[in-house]
Amino acid sequence: MRTEELRLDERSGVPVYLQLRDQVLHAIARGSLRRGDQLPTVREVAVALTVNPNTVNRAYAELEREGILQTQRGRGTFVAGNARGDRRPHRIKLLELAERFVAQARSLGFEADEIARAAEAQLRKQR
Repeated sequence: MRTEELRLDERSGVPVYLQLRDQVLHAIARGSLRRGDQLPTVREVAVALTVNPNTVNRAYAELEREGILQTQRGRGTFVAGNARGDRRPHRIKLLELAERFVAQARSLGFEADEIARAAEAQLRKQR
């Protein structure tokens, strides 16, 4: 994952650290980040996105607590060996993502069938 691939949506209402966290999770799910891959440093991401390094650190730290990332002192942050192994914690995160997505879509006035069609369209697009 390169810093150029990271994007922030300031209008989304989702905190920056969660946007970063979710982008790392999506990159792992897509296979563009694999076990053992090194992530950009906190400083590189902070500079590229013009955000506070503490924000990036919070995203990385949360992913580390979840067992998705592993920080090796003096070497960097890497995708953990078990990032795609046990899927149970990821199912919980998937439900949390779905909950946020539906809540945001509902707050914009979309009906359930519109939300479902949008999700299905994205799934088809990313196959």
